[in-house]
Amino acid sequence: MAGRYFEDWTIGDRIEHEIRRTVTETDNLLFSTMTHNPQPLHLDIEAAKASEFGRILVNGTFTFALMVGLSVGETTLGTLVANLGYDKLVHPKPVFIGDTMRCQTEVTDLKPSKSRPNAGIVTFTHRLINQRDEIVCQCLRTALIERRAVTPQ
Repeated sequence: MAGRYFEDWTIGDRIEHEIRRTVTETDNLLFSTMTHNPQPLHLDIEAAKASEFGRILVNGTFTFALMVGLSVGETTLGTLVANLGYDKLVHPKPVFIGDTMRCQTEVTDLKPSKSRPNAGIVTFTHRLINQRDEIVCQCLRTALIERRAVTPQ
């Protein structure tokens, strides 16, 4: 299913995104090095073993990016004008290598754009959930979404 236009959304709409993703050591290593994040909890197995987690902790910005990525196909693919912001981002539980993630989305606000008559603003609550049914990441995503083209009469 491609992204939806502004008029296709209603407050309270919920999506259980079908795509799941198991996080690998390579994901965490590449993302951490690509973003110049030298945090030992993400890269140093001995430091991670000595931490309260006892093992490598997956980079939180990867976790966040994965959550948004898992949601795009059924929310904004092909209809997004721009992401306006991400708010209230939380990581209530850690993510570890081998965890399998799924995403849920709920529409929490809708408003027409005042400056762009061809678009509206949709606020999504995204939740990333692991195989133990624990929320590991959550945020509000505000997106400027195209309206359906109006044909002149």
